[in-house]
Formats: sequence, C-alpha cells, structure tokens
Amino acid sequence: MSNSGHISNQYPLGETQPERIRSHTGLPLSEITLEAIREGRVGPDDLVIHTETLQKQADIAKAAGYRQLADNLRRAAELVNIPNERLLHIYEALRPRRSTYQELISLSEELAVQYDAVENARFIREAAEAYRTNLLLRPEDG
Repeated sequence: MSNSGHISNQYPLGETQPERIRSHTGLPLSEITLEAIREGRVGPDDLVIHTETLQKQADIAKAAGYRQLADNLRRAAELVNIPNERLLHIYEALRPRRSTYQELISLSEELAVQYDAVENARFIREAAEAYRTNLLLRPEDG
C-alpha cells in the first residue's frame, strides 16, 4: 500500500480516530455533544481545538505530500495558545500600511518569546520584509 493510501485512512481524525481528539481544555471529542452544550457541561473554551490535534493533522498532511497544508496546520497549532484579543491585534497589524517595519519585527519577537510561536514569528518577519520591498509599511512617525 502506498504511503498516501495509509495516510488517507487516518484522515479526518474526527471520523477515523475520534478517541485521539480532545479540546483545548482536554475534553474528549466524544463528550462534546449538543446535549452537553445545552446542559452547560460544555462551554466555549471546550470548543477550541487542541494544539496536539492540529499537530497530528499536520503530520498526516506532510506524510501525504501536502507540505503547505502541513505548514499552515503547524502555524494554527501555535496560535491556539494566543489570546483572541492579541490575535486580532496581530491580524490588524498585518494589514498593509498599518505597521512600521519595527512594529512587525517586535510582534514576531513577542510571538517567538512569549508564546513559543516560532513558525508564526518567522512568517511575520517574512511579511515585514515583503512589506518593506513592496512599500506596504506605515511610514515611521516623526
């Protein structure tokens, strides 16, 4: 059997290996039901995917030859642990002409140091360079 055939038997994890999936809070997938939500046993934080699940999906994608998808899933896994308010700030900062070069570099350092989001930090550094090359940075104040 080809490697990709073996991989396709593993995807999607929610259907092929539901026992391996848990929420960000550690709740097993089997306990996330509409009834549990209605009864208040499952809250919003229980509906956030766990970093490990995204990493497993990335491993499957990489083994199947989908390198870009695997990279995206690994970056997503890093973002799970960053507060939503901070993610929205970063998203806004990445819009063209919203940030200076140094502000983007500072964001990348914050992601790497404070959140151990090294792939996202690298991605923002690359964006900062591309923005500088394409004149998409906000001019420096003063």
